[in-house]
Amino acid sequence: MRIFTILTSFATATFAARPFSFTARPRTRQRPPSVTLAARLRTLLPALLLALLFVAPAEFAVPTEAAAQELRALDHDDYDRWNSIQQSTLSADGAWLSYRIVPRDGEAALHVQHLDDGSETIIPRATGARFTRDSRFLVFRIEPHEDDEDEGDAEAEPEEGEPEEEEPEEQDRASEPEPADSLGVLELATGEMRTRVRVDAFALGDDATDWLVVHFEPTEPADEEPDEPAPEGEPDEDEANDEPQRPEGTDLLWWNLDTNEERHFDHVTEFQVSDDGRALLYVRSSPRGEGDGVFFAQADVDTPQALLEARGQIERLTVEDDWNRAAFLSNHADWGDEDPPLHLMVAELDGSSAARTAAAPGTAGIPDGWLLSERASLRFSDSGDRLRFATAPAPEPELDDDEKDELLENVTVDIWSWHDDFLQPHQLNDRQQELNRTYDAVLHWSDGRVVQLEDPSLQSVSVAAGGDADHALGQDDLPYRPRVSWDTRYVDLYRVDMTTGERELLAEDIRGSGSLSPEGRFVYWWDGDARGWQVMDLETRSTVNATAGMPVPVFNELDDRPSPPGSYGLAGWTEGDTRMVVQDAHDLWEVDPLGQASPVNLTQGYGRESGLRLRIVRLDWSDLTVPTDEDVLLSAFHDRTKQDGFYRTRLDGSTTPTRLTLEDVAYSNPSRAEDADRYLFTKRTFRDFPDLWVSDENFEGQRRVTEANPQQAEYRWGTAELVSWTSTDGDELQGILYKPDDFDPNEEWPMMVYFYERSSNGLHNYFAPGTGTSINRTFYVSRGYLLFVPDIPYKEGYPGESAMNAVVPGVLSVVEEGYVDRERIGVQGHSWGGYQIAYMLTRTNLFAAAEAGAPVTNMTSAYGGIRWASGRVRQMQYEQGQSRIGASLWEAQHRYIENSPLFTAYKVETPLLILHNDEDGAVPWEEGIQFFVALRRLNKPVWLVNYNGQGHGVSGEHSQMDWAIRMQQFFDHYLLDARPPVWMVDGVPAVAKGRTLGLELVPEERVTDADDGDNNGGGGR
Repeated sequence: MRIFTILTSFATATFAARPFSFTARPRTRQRPPSVTLAARLRTLLPALLLALLFVAPAEFAVPTEAAAQELRALDHDDYDRWNSIQQSTLSADGAWLSYRIVPRDGEAALHVQHLDDGSETIIPRATGARFTRDSRFLVFRIEPHEDDEDEGDAEAEPEEGEPEEEEPEEQDRASEPEPADSLGVLELATGEMRTRVRVDAFALGDDATDWLVVHFEPTEPADEEPDEPAPEGEPDEDEANDEPQRPEGTDLLWWNLDTNEERHFDHVTEFQVSDDGRALLYVRSSPRGEGDGVFFAQADVDTPQALLEARGQIERLTVEDDWNRAAFLSNHADWGDEDPPLHLMVAELDGSSAARTAAAPGTAGIPDGWLLSERASLRFSDSGDRLRFATAPAPEPELDDDEKDELLENVTVDIWSWHDDFLQPHQLNDRQQELNRTYDAVLHWSDGRVVQLEDPSLQSVSVAAGGDADHALGQDDLPYRPRVSWDTRYVDLYRVDMTTGERELLAEDIRGSGSLSPEGRFVYWWDGDARGWQVMDLETRSTVNATAGMPVPVFNELDDRPSPPGSYGLAGWTEGDTRMVVQDAHDLWEVDPLGQASPVNLTQGYGRESGLRLRIVRLDWSDLTVPTDEDVLLSAFHDRTKQDGFYRTRLDGSTTPTRLTLEDVAYSNPSRAEDADRYLFTKRTFRDFPDLWVSDENFEGQRRVTEANPQQAEYRWGTAELVSWTSTDGDELQGILYKPDDFDPNEEWPMMVYFYERSSNGLHNYFAPGTGTSINRTFYVSRGYLLFVPDIPYKEGYPGESAMNAVVPGVLSVVEEGYVDRERIGVQGHSWGGYQIAYMLTRTNLFAAAEAGAPVTNMTSAYGGIRWASGRVRQMQYEQGQSRIGASLWEAQHRYIENSPLFTAYKVETPLLILHNDEDGAVPWEEGIQFFVALRRLNKPVWLVNYNGQGHGVSGEHSQMDWAIRMQQFFDHYLLDARPPVWMVDGVPAVAKGRTLGLELVPEERVTDADDGDNNGGGGR
């Protein structure tokens, strides 16, 4: 065996006595006689030629083997060097790009780049940038410096010669205001920047070119002055203290960036600005209530129009799209009363009249005893003729402490009843949501009529896209709620008349949910049993399977769960609800919702013929219909090669898609400059970070415009390639094999295996070095491991066996290539992956070491367990879901036992590390405990790590780093013969908890041959 390269990692503040860090190196094996020097040169020649091709800076380059030897492997201390890109956006003219570079540790910065001349401005801590519609200005917030946020938390040493300041009193510290954001405005042509301080928020209309709204935080409190008497007719301060609480507003600036004109408004709590920025609606709320109300201001009108002048609480200010009407909630009418109720106020914005009350408790249409609620927004229909708002039953009065003691006698109890619709844990999980539940009502503007749409007997009513259809769709799951414990959601569908509120039952026992077409002409839903889209015509109430005439499946053929299969998705509807556009595995089809016309393949079968998955790319989400009279951009993904790219076509069924680009990369969805032929997108591979690229609308002239992580060039990385094999069940499968940069097929390498279900479509995914619950792919490959990620299909009733039959032949197919050290193969997975690993360890000794995170190990006990994160029982998981048993425990008891690793734990020979946290809300942590105590009793090497108070995965920077180190130590010990850490040999006794983490490596003299095979973890296989 070759000598291992040992890298020293120094101790850090987070982890005392940091362990040594090992980099995997392959074992040299005897080359066959046929491998001559000439053959070796032929092996290296492609790499040498590649290096010559990329002497100039390259966009996607793979280092040569020699170059890789000069680079260093990733270590845990390197994670903080990686940056991400956020908030990227193009100016309307396509000339400017703004984006944030966000480091994992440190302050972010906004980059503003001219895409034609390459000039760039960098603004530290800026965020939320918006271009004006004319591409002249960029507006953004500037967050306070980290030192400002930490001010007062750490003691600063005084400069030499300066007197030490007295320590402020604790109450003075607490009263100091938090550092505030600033506002920045960058004039793009000149580079001039204007700023404002203590900014709470800003608003820039989508089409605004000059007017900007800036809302400020409260000013710092001035020195206290003697109280002034209240104005005549106003309550004094003591009297005002008895009033209901209401927010106090702050200053608002309406600022013309072009002329520098400023208009100031004080005590503003809420505001809305029009798309062009030239109209402003705002709420004023002052300490004494003078001049309070709702006001409408216009850029070319000097004096704002008062829609309401009154003292009170004002909520949910909203305005319709054309800025002709406004609405809000106010309790001004009963402000002097205790708990004054809210009224719905509406106003025309033509200056003709003040706001009027449109609905209030007791208004016809609102149930008796109900109130208007501020817990949901107000929503205008597209025409502005309808306004939806929320109501709710008046809350029950709160019991005081004495009443609670008398009523409940200090008993806190949950009663589980077989009559309950949802289980008690489910109810308790949803309790606050139910206490805050509101019910939609609609106001008809023309006659002031109010119609209650929802109530406790029909809690979900949705309207068509524009909100102006004559009817809405009600969905009632109440009769079927008990089923959720072992199945999925079912509903009855109702037609709800928007003008009367009357309800008509349309369909019963629908699996999942239904939807309205954009214009409201049809109700549709996916029927997995019928393998098609069901559509009901709301004029005739007739229902058809609209996809019955399809010559190819529209159901997901890879869906291998016991429940009925899902669909390939719906692309949308054409204008006027005339046609549905559905997706098969490859192409787009136009189908008649009435079931009369034959389906039309809009992509001419090109996707299926070429092995591509073609899907519509939405560049403008304001129009939800599928256009048939203009060119449409399509994304394209190749099922077998995993190539990604774009095509263009016209969805009229007469043209074949035209290829724009198809590459061995993964593209993001592009965005488009509003007024220019320029696209913005990312491209990524395993070794290439998803930097920003630009091109024209045909993806020609592609150019990378960011380099967020230049430091990656300092590290060994790796490559990703597809591999194929045949499973024991005869399925042709694919997987991803990652190889280190200095991979030599004539040497034997250690290999890690990771899996979940199907992962090969992610061939080109980039994995930034970092921590998490599972292994970081880049980290392990950089350190000299091969990494294999196989796909897994499943047979109903045999999930464990299915995993075995896919993974083991896949691993062996890679081993047969001759470059994997058969004695140094490890496996890691979490949750469903953790279960599959636990099962496999009872059937094979292929792996030298394994980590199983949050594994189900006893399906008979887990079956009746609760997923505490949702409150649902796990029966559904096994009968219909991922566990794929397909029957209840009493119907197929043998399957639950056969698929449970616990019952064959005695067969395990592989050292196992288990992660299972005591607050796991998905898999009961007793599942990990059961397997641990079984293996411990059987004298098998096993460890269980529990991060106290954490859930299904590892969260928090320090815990994630700790876990990343422990996994590396575990696998390095068993696969690389590295010294074990103290926690693996001695554990961390309870009396030492909080004083040591046990991460330091045991001394060399303690690692002896005598330790081999002991359950203390000393030694490898």
